[in-house]
Amino acid sequence: MSKVNVGIIGTGNISSAYLNNRAQFPSMEIVACADLDVARAVAKGEEFGIRGCSVEELLADPDIQLIINLTIPQAHAAVCLQVLEAGKHVYVEKPFTVTREEAQQVLELAERKGLLVGSAPDTFLGGGIQTCVKLIEDGWIGQPIAATAFMMSGGHESWHPAPEFYYQKGGGPMFDMGPYYLTALVAMLGPISRVTGSARISFPERTITSQPKYGQKVEVEVPTHVAGLIDFAAGAVGTIVTSFDVKGGSGLPHIEVYGSAGTLRVPDPNGFGGPIRLCRAGSNEWVEIPLAYGFTDNARGIGAADMAKAIQSGRKHRANGNMAYHVLEAMHGFHDASEQGSHYVMKSTCERPELLPLKQGLEPFGLG
Repeated sequence: MSKVNVGIIGTGNISSAYLNNRAQFPSMEIVACADLDVARAVAKGEEFGIRGCSVEELLADPDIQLIINLTIPQAHAAVCLQVLEAGKHVYVEKPFTVTREEAQQVLELAERKGLLVGSAPDTFLGGGIQTCVKLIEDGWIGQPIAATAFMMSGGHESWHPAPEFYYQKGGGPMFDMGPYYLTALVAMLGPISRVTGSARISFPERTITSQPKYGQKVEVEVPTHVAGLIDFAAGAVGTIVTSFDVKGGSGLPHIEVYGSAGTLRVPDPNGFGGPIRLCRAGSNEWVEIPLAYGFTDNARGIGAADMAKAIQSGRKHRANGNMAYHVLEAMHGFHDASEQGSHYVMKSTCERPELLPLKQGLEPFGLG
């Protein structure tokens, strides 16, 4: 079966990760990259042995079926709509879009055009989270009762070369890192029915201490500490905290899922591997569980590759627009609930994505 030809729009830092990983995924071939700064696209193309060009040239290429949108969050919706209008499928980095209204426009246009929309994060397709989903499905912790998720950091201004957008509309810890945690939770526990939350801006101004913008001030526009409660449709209750305001470190686990027969300690959802630890009811011993699925190292791009396979086969793709929209709505719901002092009832739902094939049965093609 021939590969799906893929183009990238946006040649910033994250594009290198997709290009470095492309050999892992025989379902797609990244053949070109584009950027508003055409010179930067050409340089990136030369670095990785592909064609660098303008966005207009890329979208006009009839041989390219799928576009990976790696622009900044504020441009996600506009570029996705442009891609769909050009008659191509689109896979976008997280967050799906900045607003719910934008996301709905993207999904509605894709449906009218008969095209697919996918969205990062795809880390839930790594061996770590996939094994956790399988453990829960097979009853290793019994009936899921509750879950906790914590992303505690001091922010990006100490290391990122251009951290401003993390503190502007579309940024903040929930929109930056929440997609990893919430997508993993939805993959394990299913869709969300209701959320509530509290949020605050702890430091109205940030000082960049990384290069090349050392000493520059950043005005903070979005909450930098968000605490949320989640009611899952299947009955479990979740707690999530995302923060850029933790200046002294934290020892909290990334994610734990508590069931009637045990507790599952889930690995970092921003990665693809383990470790996974299980503590069964009546025991105080944590046992490390071997990973039953592949893609345990850096496999960024697996979501786009799975989408390429779906384009070829006609099956559903796993990192799909409906789940991405559901996660986006929940993230807005935490902020809405904090502002309004109430619960936010979810209007969307989604299906839990199908598991990948077990590692022992993986075909050389890479994805089932």
